Amino acid sequence: MVREPAVAGTFYPAQREQLADNVNQLLGSVEASELITQPKALIVPHAGYIYSGPTAALAYACLAENAAEIRRVVLLGPVHRVPVRGLALPGADAFATPLGTIELDREAIAQIVTMPQVVVSAAAHRLEHSLEVQLPFLQTVLDDFKLVPLAVGDVAPEQVAEVLEKLWGGPETLIVISSDLSHFHSYQHAQHVDRQTVDSILDLRALTSYEQACGATPVNGFLLAARRHGLKPELLDLCNSGDTAGDKQRVVGYAALAFCEPDSFLIEDLAG
Repeated sequence: MVREPAVAGTFYPAQREQLADNVNQLLGSVEASELITQPKALIVPHAGYIYSGPTAALAYACLAENAAEIRRVVLLGPVHRVPVRGLALPGADAFATPLGTIELDREAIAQIVTMPQVVVSAAAHRLEHSLEVQLPFLQTVLDDFKLVPLAVGDVAPEQVAEVLEKLWGGPETLIVISSDLSHFHSYQHAQHVDRQTVDSILDLRALTSYEQACGATPVNGFLLAARRHGLKPELLDLCNSGDTAGDKQRVVGYAALAFCEPDSFLIEDLAG
């Protein structure tokens, strides 16, 4: 079974060549000086590429140095259309985009499928964009990887962290948390709210409201695990749709953050 794309042609181009060009242009616009090398995890927005694509590209460009090493991507995003209790697997063998198909990691899924907070729901995934919009970037940047896609619904952050611990792995495993920030505030108010949200994330402190981020649950679960593993966060970009293709009356906030293992920063600090 293949989970077919649901938002190709709306959130991103539906034609293979046009999509490839779009993603490569976004990645190509990233300056080398903006990159963090060898992140263990990323927080990335999930709006249409015209709105949040440049911010997402800043995160995915960071994977270039260790792309060949990454073999598994654990991808978590909030459900927007079909409510679900727990973290939902899709019950599929692969996910498709116009760039091709991505095989699901059966070995990794077998490690979590019996956990009480993990369920199977094809419906939760069928129309969900928060995971899908990340895939063309991953397909472009990484060489050969398998996917563990989890649509996150009503579940405690501690239960999200338990799943992440099972799948944490080593440098072969990348964790991607898909979330936008505030929704439909004025430009200036969104800037204030989103700055506070990002400051909480940089301090590895839990978010207190879905008004801060639609993906607050997977973000909070990940932050629990990040604290346990001593990850160091770095802000790559913070903006909103008023900075890209939207008006400034009702904006959506976007941030890209990279999280690195302590040893990675030690090497960089010594080199610098």
